[in-house]
Amino acid sequence: MTIRVLIADDHGAIRAGLRMILDATADIEVVGEAADGDIAVAQAKALRPDVVLMDVRMPGVDGITATGRITADALAKVLILTTFDLDEYVFRTLRAGASGFVLKSASGQSLVDSVRAVAAGDGVLAPEVTAAVINAFATTTIEDTEPAPQGFADLTEREREVLDCLGDGLTNAQIAARLFIGETTVKTHVSRVLTKLGVRSRVQAAILATEAKDR
Repeated sequence: MTIRVLIADDHGAIRAGLRMILDATADIEVVGEAADGDIAVAQAKALRPDVVLMDVRMPGVDGITATGRITADALAKVLILTTFDLDEYVFRTLRAGASGFVLKSASGQSLVDSVRAVAAGDGVLAPEVTAAVINAFATTTIEDTEPAPQGFADLTEREREVLDCLGDGLTNAQIAARLFIGETTVKTHVSRVLTKLGVRSRVQAAILATEAKDR
């Protein structure tokens, strides 16, 4: 299956470099480009890519707003492009429903692997980075802590186990190994967990899982 990618970045040279890397991969096709968030949303609606590579800082509609619009309408999964591994804009974009982030300084192979992971339903945060992101969220939102979402009570025992795995930053393959189930089954459970908790990405679910443990 070919993974269809939309690149959103206000710098033409960066878009050209990303396109060159991704188009050189047999299973990835760049189907469009956007120089700002408004165009990115319009292109996502028109082209229905599997993954949007989204820069955060763009003129007009920024990447945070665009990510929220794209994920709210389930137009595509969003992978954030950033210069910094833990900047405040990344946090806000993950809250908006992004599936993870990749540094602009990452190697070509790392970028390709990240796109493939997001297209397959995984997040792309390394476990140690996931922990840092979740801890940062917990620190900055502790005063705003609310009771556990209604959906927690609706989770089955297995779904709670899967949610705990998400909180530990595990990929689908790692969850399958830990729980001794198939990856297809993991994907089904993850999808049900996201639906029941009312969140758009596994990163958001991981945050809720960690916050629930701290209550």
